[in-house]
Amino acid sequence: MKLKVYTPDATQSAEQDFNLPVFEGDKGLQAVKEVVVAHKANARLGTHSTKTRGEVRGGGKKPWRQKGTGRARAGSIRSPLWGGGGVVFGPKPRDYSKKINAKVKALAFSRALFDRATAGDLDVIEAFETKPAKTKVINQVINRIAPKGTVLIVDAPFTAEAARAASNLKRVTLQEAAKLNTLDLCQYRRIVVSTKALEQILARAQGGQS
Repeated sequence: MKLKVYTPDATQSAEQDFNLPVFEGDKGLQAVKEVVVAHKANARLGTHSTKTRGEVRGGGKKPWRQKGTGRARAGSIRSPLWGGGGVVFGPKPRDYSKKINAKVKALAFSRALFDRATAGDLDVIEAFETKPAKTKVINQVINRIAPKGTVLIVDAPFTAEAARAASNLKRVTLQEAAKLNTLDLCQYRRIVVSTKALEQILARAQGGQS
């Protein structure tokens, strides 16, 4: 598959063939969905908690007598019907994490990579080596490749100077090639990878078609 490869300053580009995984039909799409859902579920803390009427402080005394007041019967001021009362079927701390099979993860990663490359959302840069390594310079490089939208930059690894300069850009996110996952491949408008990072990514993706 051909991808556009940019020079480090992004002033010139040329198409080059890369051995990306290839899919036909819907193969791997369900795996992508499952993995993305799992990533988001695993990021949830699950610490939300509400109190039942038995856990709310107070309410032991009957507010008024059962009959003769003209008001509705009430047994406790901590009833779920009252303000400040308990919550019926409210959330309690729980574990949202989901376990995904390693083969499903690999398949989802390869399919997501294929889809982004096919859609033209994946670009390659020879190296993230701007001189000087300033935010303004890196911003100019990114704007030449992806003028609009969120951008994910992938390298293996980033130099300290490039990481420091690029981290100041609001719409740009940095990720190491070894930590790149299916959710990363799905949630950004454009993905820019260095040639070194792409080598690692393709090595990981080779087993994703099985």
